[in-house]
Amino acid sequence: MDTKFKIMFNNSFFNKTVLITGHTGFKGSWLTTWLLKLGASVVGISKDIPTTPSMFEELKLGNKITDIRADIRDLSKINEIVNYYKPDFIFHLAAQAIVSSSYFDPLETMTTNVIGTMNILEVLRNYNQKCTTIIITSDKCYDNVESVWGYKEVDALGGKDIYSGSKGAAELVIKSYYHSYFKENHPVRIGIGRAGNVIGGGDWAKDRIVVDCMKAWYNKQSVNIRSPKATRPWQHVLEPLSGYLSFASELENNIKLNGESFNFGPHAEKSHTVLELIDQLASNWGHKNINVAYNVTDNIPFHEAGLLKLNCDKAMYYLKWESTLNYNETLKMISLWYKKHNDNKGNLYLFTVNQIKNYEKLATERSQKWATNQ
Repeated sequence: MDTKFKIMFNNSFFNKTVLITGHTGFKGSWLTTWLLKLGASVVGISKDIPTTPSMFEELKLGNKITDIRADIRDLSKINEIVNYYKPDFIFHLAAQAIVSSSYFDPLETMTTNVIGTMNILEVLRNYNQKCTTIIITSDKCYDNVESVWGYKEVDALGGKDIYSGSKGAAELVIKSYYHSYFKENHPVRIGIGRAGNVIGGGDWAKDRIVVDCMKAWYNKQSVNIRSPKATRPWQHVLEPLSGYLSFASELENNIKLNGESFNFGPHAEKSHTVLELIDQLASNWGHKNINVAYNVTDNIPFHEAGLLKLNCDKAMYYLKWESTLNYNETLKMISLWYKKHNDNKGNLYLFTVNQIKNYEKLATERSQKWATNQ
């Protein structure tokens, strides 16, 4: 553990057993790395390695944690793992998270995102030890009416596509389980984290704009973009993860937060179009002629929202949480990570840890509650 930053998140995770589902994915790999830095013992459950390349494999995280292959839809296996390792915290990230894939395989999407979430709750329903659990859904759980004000936690759930529907359905399952079993006199506490438009080094999932750019530019090609005018509040992966960790730390000590949901997103000034994002990334990457970095195509094979952003006032009020990085810092961190990977020199795990350290340093300088224990 980095003793210099022992104060982070009230030292809630030091010497604690933390179970992460979906730990081999993009967000799961960053969360695993951060929790290791905070002194946690990490147990990970994932069905497989979801991408090639894989951040999880590039950082050799399997050698640093208890790495388990299991399908979140296998209730008996999940029950066996939870009761054997007896985690103090659970972060449930396992999901079918690709919107385009949900159109081609709706059953996989629904069963993973809804039944998988139900299995975690079903195991915890009969769990008789203290455990703080953060279930991650998505900003797409909301019924998107292109609101310019951002969606609040009390807004209607729903979705026009299969993926959004699966996340809205998962939220209803969580709500019913909470009120039926976890609301009173249960050692397990439940919270919901919602975030979206997450970008960062180490993402290799398909149909994601930063990934598409990096794969093309690695090979000195132009990237094809579908919706150049679509606007998103882009945020570095460490931003929502700091929110999830803050929420878990606070929930462990404050029963009033049990059953609550929180949005985690950036300030409004980080809402930019896809084209603006690519222009900045291309500049950071070193493209002298931006026009050769991308091509605009009209091929949009599935529904994409034009505008989707969250209102994060609740997190600011109750958790004293807000995003740390500005837009340029976000894109610089991303470009540096992929350049490091592309150079194939040095220790990528240590480089990733150093990016986390730099993020913690900025959070401390900017008086973020989770970084200063104020």
